[in-house]
Amino acid sequence: MRKIDLMQFKNSFKHYTELRQQELRSNMLYFNNGILLRNSQDSIIGANARVFKNGAWGLSANTDLTNVNMTDMIKKATAHAEFLAGKSGKEAFDLPTNIGVNNNLYTAKKTPMSIKEQIEFCKELDGYIASKYPDLQARNVALQSATMEKNLITSDGAISHYEIPRSFLIFVMTLMNGNEPVSLYDVVGGYGQVQDLFSKPEESFELIDKMYTHLRAKKEAVWAESGIHDVVMDAKLAGILSHEAVGHTTEADIVLNGSVAGDLLEQKVASELVTMVDAAHHYKGELLPQPIFVDDEGTEAKDAVLIEKGILKGFMHSRETAKKFGVEPTGNARAYNFSDEPLVRMRNTMIVPGTSKLDDMIADVENGYYLISPSNGEADSTSEFMFGVTLGYEIKNSKLGKAIKDTTISGVAFELLKTITDLSDDLTWISSGMCGKKQPMPVGMGGPAISCKVMIGGK
Repeated sequence: MRKIDLMQFKNSFKHYTELRQQELRSNMLYFNNGILLRNSQDSIIGANARVFKNGAWGLSANTDLTNVNMTDMIKKATAHAEFLAGKSGKEAFDLPTNIGVNNNLYTAKKTPMSIKEQIEFCKELDGYIASKYPDLQARNVALQSATMEKNLITSDGAISHYEIPRSFLIFVMTLMNGNEPVSLYDVVGGYGQVQDLFSKPEESFELIDKMYTHLRAKKEAVWAESGIHDVVMDAKLAGILSHEAVGHTTEADIVLNGSVAGDLLEQKVASELVTMVDAAHHYKGELLPQPIFVDDEGTEAKDAVLIEKGILKGFMHSRETAKKFGVEPTGNARAYNFSDEPLVRMRNTMIVPGTSKLDDMIADVENGYYLISPSNGEADSTSEFMFGVTLGYEIKNSKLGKAIKDTTISGVAFELLKTITDLSDDLTWISSGMCGKKQPMPVGMGGPAISCKVMIGGK
């Protein structure tokens, strides 16, 4: 992105103002049974001015980034804010500040791969799958990358220029069980550019082999028995549960709109083993999948502790919600596209790991299920949820048994968390999906495996 000197427009600021330039860049290669069906490259760039006055916001956006249009955009946003402020009847108030300054551009470690090289890389992976597993009915290989770059200043002194690249390899394999297709999906990758994460095709062969082993087991799968069961949820499933069913209920704008979490502050909502955090950029010295140092309101990003040893301790905040709650903003205001307004959004939501080993947790369950991979699901502001499970196994006499067919789990998250009896000592992140809350948004969801009780759907 050609960075614009935004400071030259500060003379046009009359009230609290945010000025943001942004570009979204994405590439996708998609192979189906060895045939390249998609080779796309996209870029969306523009700018946004947002102005606050007396509780009212004015916003204007533009793809024409000439000086004249940038100045006009600021004037339009200012006029919108002044008009709405005059109609709102609200008393004047200032937004809290925690000004951030940040320059965090990604530095590639290796020479970028050309599109031709990426195509050859995917062909090698597809060739490995085709030659080793000829009984597959279908195989899909995709290589996806996306970079979000933002340049921001605010009238109260925040300055930020950063980019977050994400790259993922996606695999889908399908076998036939009579006339019924049986499929598995997996993805690997995270923060970084393609060449830094995927240098050699053979580095993914072990993942492919494990997928096929699970797929063969799934071909002989049995139905889970419906009801409430002792289960071990693998980290991916625990991560999406913490994001969808707990994280959204603790976003302060949703709390203001009636989330169940609003009535549970300082109350027990989980086992004392559970601590849940929306982390800003690092955990134990490791950079997280969505590292936010300064949010899209210019606020220095800090970790938001949601649950501490089972007690609900706080929420995620923008400047405006922090004002309403009388607390400091946490740096959770994020916007997806240049024309979008920042909303309270998660960054890297995680359950803090425990001390146990996954194998020991499975051995501690006499009869139940080991649930591994999630599919799409839904949750609401009561923390009630329903998620699909695409890969899981019976636990019989404390040992893994047969694979189970696709099923669902459901319940109320704040009740499920109270049943947790163990947490594994590892931390796994998933970050390939997009969270949808008026705008799509890349997020990180992480955690350990958890032992708990949950309602499982049956046949």
